[in-house]
Amino acid sequence: MKKVVKFGGSSLASAEQFKKVGAIIREDPSRRYVVPSAPGKRFSSDTKVTDMLYACYAAAEAGQDFTDQLEKIHERYQEIIDGLGLKFSLDEDFEVIRKNFSEKAGKDYAASRGEYLNGKIMAAYLQFEFVDAAEVVRFNEDGSFNDEVTNDLMSECLEHLDNAVIPGFYGAKEDGTVVTFSRGGSDVSGSLVALAVHADMYENWTDVSGFLIADPRIVKNPKSIETITYKELRELSYMGASVLHEDAIFPVRKAGIPINIRNTNAPQDKGTLIVEGTCRKPKYTITGIAGTDGFAAITVEKAMMNSEIGFCRKVLQVFEDNEVSIEHMPSGIDTMTIFVHKDVFEEKEQKILAGIHKAVNPDHIELESDLALIAVVGRGMKSTRGTAGRIFSALAHAHINVKMIDQGSSELNIIIGVRHDDFKNAIRALYEIFVLTEL
Repeated sequence: MKKVVKFGGSSLASAEQFKKVGAIIREDPSRRYVVPSAPGKRFSSDTKVTDMLYACYAAAEAGQDFTDQLEKIHERYQEIIDGLGLKFSLDEDFEVIRKNFSEKAGKDYAASRGEYLNGKIMAAYLQFEFVDAAEVVRFNEDGSFNDEVTNDLMSECLEHLDNAVIPGFYGAKEDGTVVTFSRGGSDVSGSLVALAVHADMYENWTDVSGFLIADPRIVKNPKSIETITYKELRELSYMGASVLHEDAIFPVRKAGIPINIRNTNAPQDKGTLIVEGTCRKPKYTITGIAGTDGFAAITVEKAMMNSEIGFCRKVLQVFEDNEVSIEHMPSGIDTMTIFVHKDVFEEKEQKILAGIHKAVNPDHIELESDLALIAVVGRGMKSTRGTAGRIFSALAHAHINVKMIDQGSSELNIIIGVRHDDFKNAIRALYEIFVLTEL
């Protein structure tokens, strides 16, 4: 058994958190490769080390004295070292950082030092080998990520190491220039390590016990998701659920490596298992509910529209020409409705409306704004009758008018459009009928 474990910033914010992480890793010898983030907030009003590094480098770039700012960052790390009782020093590393900041090594270099320094402490604490991500994660000259070279370098390096710490979030070009990942950086790094070592499991440790069926800011104490497929996760994340970024999933999905989201502060919880496919029957008909608001709907009406060849294409061409992405497009015999992001559409609405008139000469165009889209997602929906009926029933009982409903051909999700004012109540109503009453 071979596991790659990635720990987020909140899991490594202090010496106390480091000790929890150490206990988790030592408890299971198969947790052989560790990917740490930079120290996060220790308390709500605290500042993340990455933000401190950005501010410090901004001062250096502006030609200001950044000594005090760099010293405060040094103190954050020293606090962790002292708390762990390590005979270990980062003094030389900070001298190198001071020199590189003075020589304006770049924002990416500055930001990457958070993970780099935390990785060195973690390696010393666990007595694992430290591998600088700049040596094994490769970016091209234009700043784009090179997955093939990275996999070759990482595989070759880690093949001879039984245990190692590889900092997340960054890599480097061939000439050594440090480059950071734009989104979900450390999560991406963890996936790349898992792929390179052919891991049996990629554990992603954070401050929550996996994914929740609904947004806890809307639904009080929502239940957690035990098992979710990559396809379900894709649907939920597209609709705004706070989950792993797609870039972090792709490397392990390609290799069929499952991801386990776990809680550093509650290691006894099983968390959420993300898999390619599963025979496990879901606990509820649905896997999750996610939604986002800020949409507008443009309804184009024209008699005999269905018999006019190319009608839809001409309308959609207008949106493409104006670089406006379309989210959904339900249609009737004489009408078609296009859902778009309101803020993007508003900038070009008159130009788009004029374009539609010119393209298809409609009888009428109707605009509606302040709409929200909600996705009800679940592999259990395919084998359960009456799911759409239950959705309509729950929303009708909550006095919510449905503006749109769209079911994917995979029967994995149903998208519902409602007014912005009904958004939260709609999610609560759906959660209640599918989870609390388990209908």
